[in-house]
Amino acid sequence: MTAKVEKVKIKGGSTLAIKFGFLGIFGLLIGIVMTVLGFDDAESHRFNFLNHTLSELGTYGHSSFAVILNGGLFFGSLSLVFYCLSSLQQVTSFWGYPFFISLACTFLALASVGLFPVNVYHLHVLGLKWFFYLGSLSAIFYLALVFFGKSHFGRWTGLLALIVLCSMMTFLYAPQLDLGLTEGDRPFYQEMVLQLPRPSLWWPALLEWIGLGSLLCWTTVLLFSQLHSNQDRTSQDSCTDQELG
Repeated sequence: MTAKVEKVKIKGGSTLAIKFGFLGIFGLLIGIVMTVLGFDDAESHRFNFLNHTLSELGTYGHSSFAVILNGGLFFGSLSLVFYCLSSLQQVTSFWGYPFFISLACTFLALASVGLFPVNVYHLHVLGLKWFFYLGSLSAIFYLALVFFGKSHFGRWTGLLALIVLCSMMTFLYAPQLDLGLTEGDRPFYQEMVLQLPRPSLWWPALLEWIGLGSLLCWTTVLLFSQLHSNQDRTSQDSCTDQELG
């Protein structure tokens, strides 16, 4: 009887964590979408994902809806941190622990990007830098979970993790290849406020959006996969209880 009660508590906590995860994704997306639609800089340029950055959307005095974006980044990311930490109680393989902890730290870094916009330049750059490092680390731990551990997530999540890893590592290390992508080959996370005019295809902006977009897509698929897994377990437990009854 006690074991059954504990199992119900764990399932209830997992369901709540997943709800917080979806709430976090929604908060991030609604903040980004609203700010993109309302973006209009001093020179009346509309937002372009090819040469405008997330950092510009959240710059006070430059973006009219900066507070919406930064609020979405902060509160949405904290909701996802809660999801990651709560998911630790469902882990069945060693590699699940470093994965969820690193993913929680990734979203904590993203929350700091919203808390400290470009107006607080050094803290903003630090948060952005660690967002990409920790996001890459999360993808590495997840791939280790897939190959060496036991994963209950869908098969597509491994491919999405690989995309996250490649995009974020490219963002971090492409400037070191001496390709002249930035002035003096400065890291991309230090180039978020380059003055106009810019190239029509500006690699720091494009790779930033690919990295963020792939991470959010991957996390959303993880949430749906975990939700379906919980529903299947609930159905199996119900059938077992009926048979025992």
